[in-house]
Amino acid sequence: MTTENKKTTTLWENVKTILIAILIAVAIRTFAFEPFTIPSGSMIPTLLIGDYLFVSKYSYGYSRYSFPFGIGPFSGRVFFEPPKRGEVAVFKFPKNTSENWIKRIIGLPGDKIQIVNSVLNINGEPVKLERIEDFMHDTDSGEKVPVPQYIETLPNGVSHRIIKVHVKEEDSEWENSPEYIIPEGHYFMMGDNR
Repeated sequence: MTTENKKTTTLWENVKTILIAILIAVAIRTFAFEPFTIPSGSMIPTLLIGDYLFVSKYSYGYSRYSFPFGIGPFSGRVFFEPPKRGEVAVFKFPKNTSENWIKRIIGLPGDKIQIVNSVLNINGEPVKLERIEDFMHDTDSGEKVPVPQYIETLPNGVSHRIIKVHVKEEDSEWENSPEYIIPEGHYFMMGDNR
């Protein structure tokens, strides 16, 4: 084999190796795990701005949105496992499916969700809140301020930390909301920073 042929063979082997690696990476990202960076503070104290994590793509089955550009070859969901209350999930924002949001699953289909006196109520019952040490929250100006932190326990026994940062305003939706009835096939999501 001539030197010229060896160079061509080596180049072709390198190109094949790179193409196979790209194919494997795309398959893993499409069907198994996808990396995410947390863009906002809506999940503080559980997830902080800038946290980097890998999200399972198969936990709730696959839809056309599981594929790049939302061009999956089918409608509906395959290998569907229903989400459970208390799980943190990444989902496409319904009003703009190019945006991924990450929130906690609070309400399941058929549930009635309402905020009463700043406390989450599920199906007419307030969730259990246990006050714990303050969370040191970074303000926009860079200073740290203490904010109330709680352990919230959902009806299925799942517990997680939440903080309450908002400024109290009489009759605001943070204090008292209308009752939301979750339609079939839908879920009610909330951040842990309330």
